[in-house]
Amino acid sequence: MLAPDKKIEQLDETAIVDEAMLSRRSVRAFLPTPVDDETIRDILRVAARAPSGTNMQPWKAYVLSAEKREQVAQAILNSGVRAEKVVWDDYVYYPDQFFEPYLTRRRAVGFALYNLLGIGRREVERMRAQHDRNFTFFDAPVGMIFTIDRRLNKGSWVDHGMFLQSIMIAARARGLHTCPQAAFAPYHRQIRPLLGIPDEEIVVCGMALGHEDESKPENQLRSERAELDEFVSFVS
Repeated sequence: MLAPDKKIEQLDETAIVDEAMLSRRSVRAFLPTPVDDETIRDILRVAARAPSGTNMQPWKAYVLSAEKREQVAQAILNSGVRAEKVVWDDYVYYPDQFFEPYLTRRRAVGFALYNLLGIGRREVERMRAQHDRNFTFFDAPVGMIFTIDRRLNKGSWVDHGMFLQSIMIAARARGLHTCPQAAFAPYHRQIRPLLGIPDEEIVVCGMALGHEDESKPENQLRSERAELDEFVSFVS
C-alpha cells in the first residue's frame, strides 16, 4: 500500500493532469501578450515524448515569426479561394457526406459558436469573416504549422495526433491555451513557398498558442462530450 503522504502526492498529480486535460479547449481569441521562445521550445520538447510506432516520431513543426504569420494570412486571404470552395487535395479531413451522430455534433458546436457571436444562420458573410480569423491564428502571438511525410501510412497519422494533443496539454500546464486548426491544410499551395515546406510533406494543420482573451464571447464556448455508454463497451 502507498504511504499516506504518497497517496496525497498521487492525488495531487492526478488533479493536475486532469485539470490540464479538462481545461483544454479551442480558444478563438487571444491576447497580444507574447510567449517567449524558450517556453515554446519547452512545450515542443515535452510533447515530443508522445508515443509513435517504432519511435519514428513522424511530425514536423514550423513555428512562425510575426512577419511570417502575416505573410501566411495575406497569402490565404488574398488567394481568392473561399472556405466553401476549397479543395482538400492533399488529404481529406472530413467525410464526403456527414452522417449521425457526427452530423448533429458538428452542427451543435457551429450553432453554439455563432450564437455566442450573435451571428444568424443566414449571415453568410459574418460566418466567412469568423472562419477567416483562423488564418490570423485568432490573433495569437504564436502560430505553428504541422506537417507529415506523405510516404508514411495511417499509423503515423495516429502518432501525429498524439503529438498535437501533447502540445495542447503541455501548453495548459503553463497557463496557455491553443486552437488546433485544420483550416490551413487545403491552403498548402499558399503556405509551402513561404515556409519552405518540401513537396514530400503534407500540411496537416495549424495551431494557435497564447493567452486567452477572456473578454471575448467566443471563448465562452464549452463543447459537449458524449456520455461513456455512447462510445465505450466493457467486454467480458
